[in-house]
Amino acid sequence: MTAPRVISKTIAGNPLATAKISGDVPAGWYESLPDNSESWRSRCESVRDGHTRSWLEHLGPAIAATGKASERLDTVVGGRGVVVTTGQQPGLFGGPVYTLSKALSALAFADALQAATGVPVAPIFWAATDDTDFKEASTTAISLIGGAQLLRMEHTEPLGLPLSAMPLGDVSMQLQALTESAGGALDTTPIELLARCYRKGETVGSAYVSFLRALLAPLGIAVLDASHPATRAAARPLLASALGRASQIAAAIRARNEEIEAAGFSPQVQDVPGLSLVFSATPGGRKRVPIKAAPKHTHSDELGPNVLLRPVVERSILPTVTYIGGAAEISYFAQLQPIAEILDVARPAILPRWSCTIIEPHVERILNRLGLAPGDLRDPHEAESRIARAQLPNRITHELGRLRDAVDERVNALTEAVAQEGAPVSGAVTGGLRANLMRRLDRFERRLIAAVKRKHADLMTEIATARGSLYPLGKQQERGLNFVPLLARYGPALRDDMFGQAMVHARRLIDGDSISANTLESNRARSTR
Repeated sequence: MTAPRVISKTIAGNPLATAKISGDVPAGWYESLPDNSESWRSRCESVRDGHTRSWLEHLGPAIAATGKASERLDTVVGGRGVVVTTGQQPGLFGGPVYTLSKALSALAFADALQAATGVPVAPIFWAATDDTDFKEASTTAISLIGGAQLLRMEHTEPLGLPLSAMPLGDVSMQLQALTESAGGALDTTPIELLARCYRKGETVGSAYVSFLRALLAPLGIAVLDASHPATRAAARPLLASALGRASQIAAAIRARNEEIEAAGFSPQVQDVPGLSLVFSATPGGRKRVPIKAAPKHTHSDELGPNVLLRPVVERSILPTVTYIGGAAEISYFAQLQPIAEILDVARPAILPRWSCTIIEPHVERILNRLGLAPGDLRDPHEAESRIARAQLPNRITHELGRLRDAVDERVNALTEAVAQEGAPVSGAVTGGLRANLMRRLDRFERRLIAAVKRKHADLMTEIATARGSLYPLGKQQERGLNFVPLLARYGPALRDDMFGQAMVHARRLIDGDSISANTLESNRARSTR
């Protein structure tokens, strides 16, 4: 089977993240990171010395590593090494492509850093099962002939529960649809793992964690369950401290947000006055602890961090040399440095993850046959209209153009005559006439194009098929399309290609190269394959 084309790209979509990647942000907003192997070695040693070897003993039950992932963590502990982290909240059947992109990014950076420094490094995927966003976790998209299909599961308990406590429900029909979308699978292992993990009795969070562990452990990637009692126990002292200093933290966040706004950016996480950064468990789910009530909760065992506090907690309980994140994460990391300083803990660091678009062979053939580029499918109608317009007979296109020119010419003459003869109407009246006539011509052309679309339904289906793969349901592929059918269709070769490009990205990060320029150069080179 012909392999898909994997195109590396620069993560985008957030001005602050773009500025951070290019180095155009004020000093102090982010933890500084090395730009050569020797400096990275020094950072690894500094991070390592800030933790005892018992961190894995305490967090071991929450990680439950097996196989190669367990071996790698043992090497890190025995060799006084460090970890590279990334993470995501649960997504149905593993979530979209960026779940895999993030995991491979962390693995690649861990491998590259270990090779460059000689310090043992292991990747850990932080599964945010304490998240409560069921809407985000309950859907995923698959690509089919004719477009993308949304798979959705229904909640069986009231919304607001952590995903670790939300029962999974029956997803057999959704899993069947995903399985069928994989077609003639080259490697059925990923789908078999889904069937084993997404079954009755699981929660949304536990199914996600079990699947990722089964999929990623053979690669050497461990998965930490954020909702596990061991994680909560390790985080509790820092969470209690965050409650005790809630007022100071709130003031610091407001000040940093004002700095961000003064620099022309928008804070990624909006401030909620009167609330701390700590969640407390309630019968109906989780709620942010009010600052005024913070002292009453400092001894609770049912605490959790919000999105700004989570990276600070992670850095304090794991020997994390850096987090590998996307655009939104890079943006909100600008807000959390003052939090770490007030809590007197190490400041978390972040680097951009590797990002990609996967163009399957049948999609490539459609693009080539129709003369389209992947970006042409971003707009939901432009490509169809362009292709349909190209199917119009030349004579019709020619006469439409002549008619538009004639309308323009005659209205110009009429406007001049009205002005010269002193007719009791203004130029705005003839201008309105021009606009009305042109609208009628545009409407006629749209009817022609609609008729052509119906006549050439096969071409429209091809465009919809390509869009369903590259922009499923209007989202970028990485953010919308489930990755499991891709792994099933193309086997380990696709994963290896993705990892190889992630490794190129990781080495550039270690050497301090410009990711933006080099990635674009890589895209141009690979697009000629």
